[in-house]
This record gives sequence, C-alpha cells and structure tokens, in this order.
Amino acid sequence: MTQQSVHATSNNNGSLLLGTSLAVASMILVPALAMRLGLGASLTGALRIALMKASSRAVCGSSPATNETSLSDNSCSQ
Repeated sequence: MTQQSVHATSNNNGSLLLGTSLAVASMILVPALAMRLGLGASLTGALRIALMKASSRAVCGSSPATNETSLSDNSCSQ
C-alpha cells in the first residue's frame, strides 16, 4: 500500500467511527436521557434527527453548506 492509501484508509476509519458513535447516541442514548429528563417527544425526535444528519455528514465527508441531504436520501454518492 502506498502512503496516500494508508492515510485515506485511516481517515475513513475515523469518520466511520465518529458516524457510528453518533448513530448509536441518537438511537440509544438520546431517548434514554430524554425519558430520564422528561423531555417531550418532539424535542427528542429533533435531537435524533440532528444526530443522524451529523452522522451521515461525518461518514460521507460533506459539509452542510455544500450538500443538503433529505431524510430519504442516505447515499454518499451524489
């Protein structure tokens, strides 16, 4: 492997780990904390959506200003 491909692979692993962590937080931790704190369902849903979008951006590597994603379109190739 060349130096550039090793560097790209390590960058992909880091972004994949970050994206996975955000997805787990949105699916497990946010609802548990919301129930514990007594937050409403709409606020919990908004927090989960925000974390899932951040997770998608971390994995795909796009910024919010350059790429607007909808909830139905999760693919990284656009």
